[in-house]
Amino acid sequence: MKFTPTIRNNIIANFTGKAWRGIFSLAFVPIYIKIMGIESYGLIGIFMALNAVFIVLDMGLSATLSRELSRLSIIKNSEQQSRDLVRTFEIIYWIIGILIGIIIIILAPVITKYWITSVNVRDETIEQALLIMGLLLAFRWPSAIYSGGLKGLQHQVTFNVIKSGSILVQHFGAVLVLLFVSPSILAFFLWQSFAALLTTIVFAIWLWKLLPKSGYRSKFDIKLFLKNRKFASGMMGVSFVTILLMQIDKIVISKMLTLEMFGYYMLAFSTANILTNLVSPVHTALYPRLSQLVAIDMRADISKLYHKGCRLASIIILPTAITLSFYAEEILSLWIGDPIVVRNSHIILSLLIIGTMIKSIMTMPYALQLAYGWTKLAFYKNITALIIVIPLMIWMVNMYQGIGAAWAWIILHLGYIIFEIPIMHKRLLKGEMGRWYRQDIILPTLIVVTINLISREILPVDATIIMIVSVILSTLALTSIASAWATGNLNMRSLAIIKK
Repeated sequence: MKFTPTIRNNIIANFTGKAWRGIFSLAFVPIYIKIMGIESYGLIGIFMALNAVFIVLDMGLSATLSRELSRLSIIKNSEQQSRDLVRTFEIIYWIIGILIGIIIIILAPVITKYWITSVNVRDETIEQALLIMGLLLAFRWPSAIYSGGLKGLQHQVTFNVIKSGSILVQHFGAVLVLLFVSPSILAFFLWQSFAALLTTIVFAIWLWKLLPKSGYRSKFDIKLFLKNRKFASGMMGVSFVTILLMQIDKIVISKMLTLEMFGYYMLAFSTANILTNLVSPVHTALYPRLSQLVAIDMRADISKLYHKGCRLASIIILPTAITLSFYAEEILSLWIGDPIVVRNSHIILSLLIIGTMIKSIMTMPYALQLAYGWTKLAFYKNITALIIVIPLMIWMVNMYQGIGAAWAWIILHLGYIIFEIPIMHKRLLKGEMGRWYRQDIILPTLIVVTINLISREILPVDATIIMIVSVILSTLALTSIASAWATGNLNMRSLAIIKK
């Protein structure tokens, strides 16, 4: 099954946009650390954790809107329903955003006093930063519903252009503010709040512009929300336990360790998490099409698109993740330059990269479950994982600090591959589990690991910077070719999907 032109364009646009945003996000990290210090960067990590925790209030609305707009796009005379659906979800989302801001503002003194431990940053500064975080979250929150709508309509090129422009405004503006106005974390968050509001407004304008015209005024219709409540509530449950799982390491470390040590962990986590930018474009581009194929029950096409997406994800994520993991210390040294930061971060980074890689491999199986509207599996497996991982995380952080948290991250996601995939394939795409394990995952992984072991062995201890960079880039190129060959995608027919 070939990718349609729309899917190909969306994959390219999503990948380019994610790569662009990831590069810029990484490029500015050393600047922020140098200007504000590692503890202030730890406060940025606190904001990232809070932002992720409050995603639970999403209630599955953005995923529901994306799914429903995809389904409505192939149904005749559904223009008014599409517009009313967006209006309904939009109003609910803005109410949620305001509530989030109020909650953070109310809890700011409590979080400052009882949760965050800092040596060099004053409590007053931390509390003020949390107050501004509340404003920032309130402004940023509604953008998710608009971006979800654009993805559902498959206007993902537009989404990526806006999002990439937003990243430029966020980072370049922040540096200018830090250099010429005030080199403080408060000035940083104030600028981010302005950039978030601007981004949300632009997303809203474009979504309403691209929605199909109906000739009638769009209106709030609670019936449309209730109609989709089953899927939305399922997504809410999945979101709740997933966010707890994804943030439990940050929650535990921010409480048990100092803000400085949390800063080192967040540096490693933020770097490793960039890997999700590589594979999420595949999910974003294929999920709407999977939903359409499920709606018309074309099983053969679903199977082909699913495995093609899994193989494409493997080709993208495995070479990059495994190579970066093998050379985490050298990359941090070239990028950050500070030997203290490198010493405290490189092992954590290497482990978190592996955990994030395993998480990324599960992207397409999760997309398949959502396309079928099956949220119970994700909910129950995450509940089970949560019961296991919380005591494990606390024990491992107490014993090994940030490194222990990174190992728990790996164990968590390995469990998904071992237990979730067999359960899923008993219901969806029966008889295709072995194909997923063998061709889509295990074979390319073994080949990429073997090549990295060889390249690591031949790299001299006293290698120059040029030699290190050359070996890393050569290894990355060779593993990419090898993984494409291992998954059966190294042929002219597969390469043609990029050209057509």
